[in-house]
Amino acid sequence: MTVTHDEKVVREFSKQADSFGDTRLNTAFTRHLDRLVRFMEPELDLEDVVLEVAAGTALVSRAIARRVRHVTALDLTPAMLAQGKREADRDGVTNVTFTRGDATALPYLDRSFTLVVTRFSLHQVADPAAVVAEMARVSRPGAALIVADLVRAEGSGSSEEGDADRMERLRDPSHNTLLSEQEIKDLLTEAGAEVKRTDRFEHVRPLEPWLALSQTPEEAAAQIRKELADELEGGPATGMRPSVVEGETHFTHTNVFVQAIAG
Repeated sequence: MTVTHDEKVVREFSKQADSFGDTRLNTAFTRHLDRLVRFMEPELDLEDVVLEVAAGTALVSRAIARRVRHVTALDLTPAMLAQGKREADRDGVTNVTFTRGDATALPYLDRSFTLVVTRFSLHQVADPAAVVAEMARVSRPGAALIVADLVRAEGSGSSEEGDADRMERLRDPSHNTLLSEQEIKDLLTEAGAEVKRTDRFEHVRPLEPWLALSQTPEEAAAQIRKELADELEGGPATGMRPSVVEGETHFTHTNVFVQAIAG
C-alpha cells in the first residue's frame, strides 16, 4: 500500500508531538522564536486576525496571541494540535483556535486574515507553491505574509543540496526538499505578494537532540552519525556542515525569515 506524503507527515509528527513541549530537545523551534517575533513586530496589531499555517503545536500563535485580536492555528496532525491546545490552556492563552486542515487547501474564504505566517513548513510539504498561494489567497490586501524556514546553504552545489535532503530524510522520512531563499521569494511573488524584508542566519545545533526530537530509528541515526564523522575526517560532504563543539557533534542549518505584503 502506497503511503502518501501527507500520511508520512502525520505519522512522523504524531510521534514528535510530546517532544515539542520539551525545550531540551526542541531547541530549533524555541531558540529563535523570539527572533521571529521581533521580525514580525512591525506587523503586529491588537486588531489583527492571524492565521498560522502548518502550525504544529502553535508556538508562533501562542507567542503573539496577547498582541493580536485572534489567531487560528491550522495543522494536519491532530496530535500536534492537541499538544498545543494543552500548552495554551496551561498558559491561559484563550484567543487561539486550533483547527485541523490542509495547508494546500485552506478552509477559509478569500481575504479573511490580516496576517498569515508559516514556520518550518515549506521544506516539509509536498507542494510549497500551493501552500504559499493559499496563504496569499486568504490574506487581505496589504496584509503581511511571513515565511520562516530552513533553506539551502548559499553556494552549495546540486550534489551537496541533494545530500542535505537525503540526510534530512534519513532522520525524518516526511522531509521533502530544502528550497533556496530566492525560491521562497519567487513563490511569494508568483502568489501576488511583494517581498519587503528578509533575515538570514546560521544555526549551529547539536546532533543528538535533533535525532531525539524526531525519534529517529537507531539504524538511521547511526548512519547519520557515521556520515558526519566521516566528513569531519575529510570524507564526502553531507550538506550538513558538521563541526565539533565542546566535544559534541554539531551541524549547521541556514534559516531565513521573509516578509511580503499581499496584493
